[in-house]
This record gives sequence, structure tokens and C-alpha cells, in this order.
Amino acid sequence: MRTLFLASFFAFLTDQASKIYIMRVLDMQVGDRLEIFAPFLVFVFGWNPGINFGLFSNSPETSRWILTVLAIAISLGLIWWARTSLSRPITFAAAGLVIGGALGNALDRVLYGAVADFLNMSCCGIDNRFIFNIADIWIFAGAFALIIFTDEKSDKKTP
Repeated sequence: MRTLFLASFFAFLTDQASKIYIMRVLDMQVGDRLEIFAPFLVFVFGWNPGINFGLFSNSPETSRWILTVLAIAISLGLIWWARTSLSRPITFAAAGLVIGGALGNALDRVLYGAVADFLNMSCCGIDNRFIFNIADIWIFAGAFALIIFTDEKSDKKTP
């Protein structure tokens, strides 16, 4: 469980630090664009009151609290699942990345009413108009790792 909490803390901290850097140090405002390594990495600041790709952004105040509660509930569910079903450090770390990312985005919703997004990546002639953040990366990476590496504890005794 220690691995889960360390991974959660790491994901949460890197997400929040990146958002503070974008908002406070670079002082980016909605629509501001900063080409880092165009088109592969561009910072484009925006607020997302919904979920990925702007889904559920039509009723921001309602979705703000529903999505915050959902993120907390999923995080608590992952902690319970990890305690009862997981045994390998990689799966604890993966669950921790999902939890840290979810809580990072949930904190944004509580503090600002929406999630701060700023990463835009395009490649190979594809112009990606969507933006995301570090928490989204951790959630995706953790969920992918859980799919690949999950090893639920077995009640069977092996000889």
C-alpha cells in the first residue's frame, strides 16, 4: 500500500505543480498559446468544466460537483480494490497514478470550478485541437498499466 500512496502523491504533486507553473509563473490566460516544440508540444491554456474532450460541459455547476464526487468515489474504490485484490508493486503504483490524477483534477474543480488544461500535441499531419493536463496523462498511464499488469490475489494455494 505504501507504493500506492507514494505514486498517488507523486501524480498529484506533479499535476498541481505543472498547473501552478502554467497559471502563476507563465501567467497563461485562456487561449494563450506557447509553442515549446511545435507541433509536437504546444501549451494552450483553457478551462474544462466537463470531462475529456469537453464532454458534459453544458451544465458546469452540476457537473462540477458530480465529477468531483465521482473522482473521490473512484479513488476510494481503487484503494479498497488494491487492498483486497492486488499484490504486485507495479499494480499498486498504477492504481496510485489513477488516484493521484483523479484527485488533482478534482481539486481543480473544487478550487476553480473547472479543470486547468494546457497540453496540446499534434503529429504527422494530424492537427489535434484538444488540450489536456498532467493528471490526464497519469490517469491514462495508470489505467493502461492496470489493464496490462493486474494480478488479483488468488485464494488458491499453489504447491
